[in-house]
Amino acid sequence: MSKMLFTSESVTEGHPDKVCDKVSDAILDAILTEDKNARVACECFCTTGMINVMGEISTDAKVDIEKIVRKTICDIGYDDDRLGFNGNTCKVTVNIDKQSPDIAMGVDNSLEYKDGKDDLFNLTGAGDQGMMFGYASDETPEFMPMPVYLAHKLSKRLADVRKSGELTYLRPDGKTQVTVEYDGGAVKRVHTVVVSAQHDENVTLDALRRDILEKVIRPVIPEELFDSETLVYINPTGRFVLGGPAGDTGLTGRKIIVDTYGGMARHGGGAFSGKDPTKVDRSAAYAARYAAKNIVAAGIAKRCEIQIAYAIGVAAPVSVMVDTFGTGICADSDIATAVNRVFDLRPAAIIEKLDLRRPIYEKVTNYGHFGRQGNDFTWEKTDKTEQLKLALSEVI
Repeated sequence: MSKMLFTSESVTEGHPDKVCDKVSDAILDAILTEDKNARVACECFCTTGMINVMGEISTDAKVDIEKIVRKTICDIGYDDDRLGFNGNTCKVTVNIDKQSPDIAMGVDNSLEYKDGKDDLFNLTGAGDQGMMFGYASDETPEFMPMPVYLAHKLSKRLADVRKSGELTYLRPDGKTQVTVEYDGGAVKRVHTVVVSAQHDENVTLDALRRDILEKVIRPVIPEELFDSETLVYINPTGRFVLGGPAGDTGLTGRKIIVDTYGGMARHGGGAFSGKDPTKVDRSAAYAARYAAKNIVAAGIAKRCEIQIAYAIGVAAPVSVMVDTFGTGICADSDIATAVNRVFDLRPAAIIEKLDLRRPIYEKVTNYGHFGRQGNDFTWEKTDKTEQLKLALSEVI
């Protein structure tokens, strides 16, 4: 990697797509609280004055979906008609069916289990075909790419100063973007910062720009990366009053690059929000991150991307690929072999190891699913480093 610029973005929880992601995950959490084995694929879209919840859900749980939707929207901050969207008064429609029996058949009894391989972890087959990616790099303490790491911190800071009352004129919608300059693969400086913050009509543009610079950007961007040549654009159109669902239609799963690695790594295309962990779009992406992070934390590579692919109704992955972009201390094929030894990547094994049947998903919805801290984010643990080193001891 020679000298280059790379840009990633983030959005706040009031962004219309993230409103839908948060509603979907709130419904998932409510169901998992009562029925940890529920099958949930919940999506929604929102626009001016309305939100529509759709999907396939098979569960014994009794939850009031409309009540959850309204509470979630109000918690985000859309609780007043003056904001253009109000969880108390918007129209809520619910269109839910049960999971397809054709899909359930493959999830409930995998091909391996039907063939007599009655290992407990063979019982659950993958809920769909597809490929998932995980990634880690050593450029931040959280083993995340610097551009998306900083973009998420900015969008989180936007929400914090709004909710704390420090900047009372801010509204829930907002977007951030960070361009990082790399030199020889290392972070050199922040080249450009872009912040677009929804606001009340009565604030002046000069005041908003001054406040965002001093209370949002400077507390987040490290001083050693922010120099006199760093470009800063704050509300570059000059006005951002109409936002959220009133300004643009939102849809669950439309911010998958924001949710992962900001474009620094590849993406299989599957969204996370609203899906229970039998959906490998979610659980296997978490497992791939878990494996990639442990490889980098172990010092086996400076950067690592892992692809896992599945066939519907089959428990074992059809392929596992490792790419360390030339930074590994041994061949990528040897690291892939070690990954297969150390990590059980069958869906049931992933669910048990990462304890994914808990109602933890609404708190994951915003500011990235990876690089997070706390006991709930089990896929962020680095407890497999020694096992990986041991598995590679003959080739290192």
